[in-house]
Amino acid sequence: MSSTELFYKEYPCSYNAPLDCENIIETLQEVKGAKFCFECGFPALLPDESEIKGYRGSYQVTKFLGVRGFGRLYSGIQLKDKQPVIIKEYLLPSRTFNEDETFQRKETFRRIGGIDLADGRVQNFRLIQTWEAIGPEKGERCYLITKDVQPSQTLREYLKQNGAMTPSQVRELLSEVLQTLEFIHTQKLRFPSNHVQRGLEHGNINLDSVLIKVENKERFLAYLCDVAIWENLFIPSSILQPAAKTHMQDLESLGLVAFQLWVGQTHLDPKDHQAWPDNDNYLKQFLYRLLSLNTPYGSTEIARQELLRLPKPGESNNFQPSSDSQEQKKRFPQKYWLWLGVLAFLLLGGIIWYYFWQLSKLDEDQYLKWQGLVQNFSKVDNVSSGKFVYTGEQNGTWSYILGQTPDNTMKLNEILTNPNPDAKATFIYKPIQSSDIAKISQPIKEVQEVQKVPKDFAMTTLFDNITLDMNPKQVAYDGLLVFVAFSRNGFSLHKALDGKISLEQLRDIYTGRINDWSQINKNVQSLKIEPYVPTELEAIQQFKKLVLKNNPQDIALFDEIAKTRTQSTDITQRQISTANNNGQTTGIISFSIFSKTWNQCSGYPLAIVNNNEKIQPFLDHTTKRPLEPSDDFCDRPDFDTTRFQPNGTANYPLGYPLYVVYPKDNTRQSGGSTFANMLITRQGQCLLTKSGLVPLQPVPNDIRNYACKSVP
Repeated sequence: MSSTELFYKEYPCSYNAPLDCENIIETLQEVKGAKFCFECGFPALLPDESEIKGYRGSYQVTKFLGVRGFGRLYSGIQLKDKQPVIIKEYLLPSRTFNEDETFQRKETFRRIGGIDLADGRVQNFRLIQTWEAIGPEKGERCYLITKDVQPSQTLREYLKQNGAMTPSQVRELLSEVLQTLEFIHTQKLRFPSNHVQRGLEHGNINLDSVLIKVENKERFLAYLCDVAIWENLFIPSSILQPAAKTHMQDLESLGLVAFQLWVGQTHLDPKDHQAWPDNDNYLKQFLYRLLSLNTPYGSTEIARQELLRLPKPGESNNFQPSSDSQEQKKRFPQKYWLWLGVLAFLLLGGIIWYYFWQLSKLDEDQYLKWQGLVQNFSKVDNVSSGKFVYTGEQNGTWSYILGQTPDNTMKLNEILTNPNPDAKATFIYKPIQSSDIAKISQPIKEVQEVQKVPKDFAMTTLFDNITLDMNPKQVAYDGLLVFVAFSRNGFSLHKALDGKISLEQLRDIYTGRINDWSQINKNVQSLKIEPYVPTELEAIQQFKKLVLKNNPQDIALFDEIAKTRTQSTDITQRQISTANNNGQTTGIISFSIFSKTWNQCSGYPLAIVNNNEKIQPFLDHTTKRPLEPSDDFCDRPDFDTTRFQPNGTANYPLGYPLYVVYPKDNTRQSGGSTFANMLITRQGQCLLTKSGLVPLQPVPNDIRNYACKSVP
């Protein structure tokens, strides 16, 4: 990690420590409510009793505690229940960060600031659990709220106060931290944006990011904090950004921390053999491997198991097989074991060969259409150079998709702005909101009419709004997912419903004809239905068409419910998560587009019953069968592409195509046809699939292991 001494050179702090120098403290003492340091102009400390407003509550500062990592710490309270909180304040001062950098970092911070277990379980795995990440639209500050009061002593502070640790204390600390690392390296975790991923590198293990709570001389608890994925957002762009770390580098960082605690100093080099203590050779060899100075451990789990088996100083490390095991080896001649092994190997090899031969035949047939696609953007023919401006619904599918990062590097919008640099064609997206989408799709209208800044084409899912003078070209499938609260704590609504709901039942819920889950399934005890409507106009219009069948009376009843029950999908999902975390049972049901609902764990996606057939658009990623209530759906399940293709049997009733729409007028240069051709390459289909859309054809399973630019 970079030192904060290098961070804010634009502010001439005489102490070279603008986060908490003496001048900034004196400024606040002299002028209550001062916003900036009088000496250098750096943002001042938050005054006592200042209020911070967030999504989950409002908080009041009670005391400045000091600096940790890249931010300032304050004690505080949540105003609603007067519960204590810790507030970490991060700064984006205007002389160091420009407006665009500040906006992007705040937006990212709100999405990734903090993690929870993806399945909603409440478990203390000794990673400081954040309550809320706040990135106000205005100002130079962000806040990370921790609701539970955490141990406040860092290992650096412990080292200054107590000096070097004993070997047994170092072992105890290693055991605590390795257990936590094993957990966050392997578990499915959910970010505030409801994005779910399996495992996360801490990336920032040092003497300041490990907190310690001593219970007695030998026993203490260690907590990790300040995870790199959000901590590093506040490193100025003028400073070399640290590369993302791997699991192995987390172990190396922990090894360095353990070495520093053991020797009681921070400036010694572990590669110097003379620097090591000689009072625990087994611990020394363990740390050599942890630091990759010797054969490194293959995983955090292996390292922790090795630590638990580590002999104490002075004990023998020799292991001799027991006499019983030696005797049993003698009872059965070695040559018979050899022949049995050969026969078993040949039989197993034949079975494996036959299985993969059959599997390869199936794969060849299944992926014929995929293999027939153009490989990538650079191989699309007849790409005209120029600047093409296109549009879509402001709060619609395409606007949301463009904000995704399918290859974990760039947002889709950045990739598609200049998809083939050699062709010198740029595609600029300018979304617009329809005032009455049931009558007119404003994006399509803008392509039809010649504007001051003409729109070359539009992205839409509303086929009924496409007029005869327009060419619609299908590039993927989208759809609505209906979800209810998912819980592993006690009562599970999705299991009580057998993971399904019918179109008729959906109509009855969203027209107010039924209002209790017991009316749908007698196995459910009385539980009030809480229907929510998303904010996406395209999704609402599709719901009215596919579920309400455009019935005017039903639409009027639906609109009455929507007046008080419309909110963003993110908020609905967080309500479900909050209820689960508090052990509450909730009857929430909502619907939204695929890309907002496929990669989260708070809401279970119900299969839709149509004509007495249960149709689930998801396949379990491991077994490749339709998702069932007993399955774990947190790990990005696969879409069942066959449920969306034309002439398919039992198609998903809430699915629909996504189109590129452009004029048939040959006098207008059409970037729409070119853009569509790029999206239906293997690279384009890979990007759309990883962003939450259903591809036009099945995509090979191993594509999720490729960067889309390099798909074979």
